[in-house]
Amino acid sequence: MEFVKVKTVLSKVQYGNEWYGIDYNMNLYRGCLHSCIYCDSRSNCYRIDNFDIVKGKEHVLSILEKELVHKKKRGVVGIGSMSDTYNPMEMKYKMTRGALVLLNKYGYGVSIDTKSDLILRDIDILKKIQKKNNVIVKFTITTPHDLLSKKIEPNVCVSSRRLEVVRLLSKEGIFVGIMMNPVLPFITDKEEDIKLLVKLAYLNGAKFIHTYMGMTLRDNQRDYYYKMLDQYFPNLKLKYIKKYGNMYQCFVPNYKELYQVFIEECEKYGILYRMEDIIKAYQKEIKTNEQISLFD
Repeated sequence: MEFVKVKTVLSKVQYGNEWYGIDYNMNLYRGCLHSCIYCDSRSNCYRIDNFDIVKGKEHVLSILEKELVHKKKRGVVGIGSMSDTYNPMEMKYKMTRGALVLLNKYGYGVSIDTKSDLILRDIDILKKIQKKNNVIVKFTITTPHDLLSKKIEPNVCVSSRRLEVVRLLSKEGIFVGIMMNPVLPFITDKEEDIKLLVKLAYLNGAKFIHTYMGMTLRDNQRDYYYKMLDQYFPNLKLKYIKKYGNMYQCFVPNYKELYQVFIEECEKYGILYRMEDIIKAYQKEIKTNEQISLFD
């Protein structure tokens, strides 16, 4: 794996902590091997060349440790927003596990985005972090159907396996749920599929599901997505062009009605779906910095 030089790893979020209660954000890798056809991180604005090639960040753990020491607030650190931190390279390099060890050492919480079952390896350290700060794991699951998931997310474990991992994490006491994002217009927006996914989430112990009932499309991301539509869903590209043109936010055609169905299903099964309720449910009162022992 190629490594790139960086000066910093940890950044304060600029939008406030209303997105899953995150205070800081970091990505330990650049690029992703999952090849999800809809990935927003392909967009030119992120300036990631050759997105399908995973690159590590040189000396990332030593840089991270220095930054963690000097932060005044022991907040929640988001990992994996740009590329899945549990990509196949993680099995060898263990940069994510190393980062979790440091977060535990210095009393930070963690919010992880992933589609990978490799996260099961780190249950032990997640449970340690949870004793001092807050932990939330968000599994992206876009469809209840394995065959469809292999088309739109070809290089990652299928939806049924991800649901199984949700069950295993929940059983271990980890606050875990599902990001049903994106919802792909004309592909994953069937009412019966939304209902089924909510039910499966409940049966597998998910504490929450969050969705915005649509997807984003811009520049390079749109080009790649349309290329994949031509390959897997012939003639659907023209439907997108007619419906959305060059729009960035592309909500499913019946998103208001579908979102109401989603709400009713979540409430039926007692699953959280409002962001503010999700944050309130997983975050607990944290000890002051002076009370946290770095040797716990």
